[in-house]
Amino acid sequence: MTVAFTFPGQGSQSVGMGKDLAENFPEARAVFAEVDDALSEKLSETIFSGPEDKLTLTANAQPALMAVSIAVLKVLEAKGLDLKSKVSYVAGHSLGEYSALCAAGTFSLADTARLLRIRGNAMQAAVPVGAGAMAAIIGLEHGDVVAICKEASVLGACQIANDNGGGQLVISGEKAAVEKAALLATDRGAKRAILLPVSAPFHSTLMQPAADAMREALAGVAKKDPVVPLIANVRAAPVTEADVIAKLLVEQVTGQVRWRETVEWFAANNVTTLYEIGTGKVLTGLARRIDKSVAGIAVNASADIDAALTGLLG
Repeated sequence: MTVAFTFPGQGSQSVGMGKDLAENFPEARAVFAEVDDALSEKLSETIFSGPEDKLTLTANAQPALMAVSIAVLKVLEAKGLDLKSKVSYVAGHSLGEYSALCAAGTFSLADTARLLRIRGNAMQAAVPVGAGAMAAIIGLEHGDVVAICKEASVLGACQIANDNGGGQLVISGEKAAVEKAALLATDRGAKRAILLPVSAPFHSTLMQPAADAMREALAGVAKKDPVVPLIANVRAAPVTEADVIAKLLVEQVTGQVRWRETVEWFAANNVTTLYEIGTGKVLTGLARRIDKSVAGIAVNASADIDAALTGLLG
């Protein structure tokens, strides 16, 4: 069995995530305490108790989701998992790429929390509220959506932000252009074209100020080569050098999250099982839709730990 660990992105957050882990495992409590210290605030209180609108803020959701993922990982490691010997690859969806890199030892936990706080603030500040938009296009091929974005871009920036697989693509850019693209998609046979309730046009060229902020932040942080290869969002291929990874994390802010191609790469390279480490089952569901030969297993809470260890350790 060849295993990869995947780490969820924004949208998977929910109030109370990770709380039972913190109540049951000192290793999980230590993760939340370290993140609180790194950010000089009690983010754990927002994670465990809300309010939901505060947790959903980009600057909070990003480090919060990472904290839960690493809490799950540290519990697995405390019970005998050695990432380097049992896991062949890591990957994460957008902000989840930072969780993957923290898991693989590229960044320390405290630095990862601070990087994601900077990233969240920079992404939110890059575009005035209401100027950008994102939309999910369901039921069209990648090439068709590329063509639609090109046509709509006469009204402003418009591009594919996420290729999530299973016929789901997310587009991002200036509001008028994204709305035009959604209409074009419907006209051309999309099953659905839905404007998303997001606060900024993530993974579009409008995020360039945030990319610049991340270039500066990443240049100033200690980094090591990951102990297992990262399948990078913008390449959908393995990367093992910390300096290259830092460049790709900058590109990722304005570039496409190639998740369909990532899962296809896993399938083509004999990865049989993807463990989704953190909260929710979004990536597990996407894997099932992209390639049924790859099993997805979500490891979210205390109840999932022993079963995951049985699969991982035998």
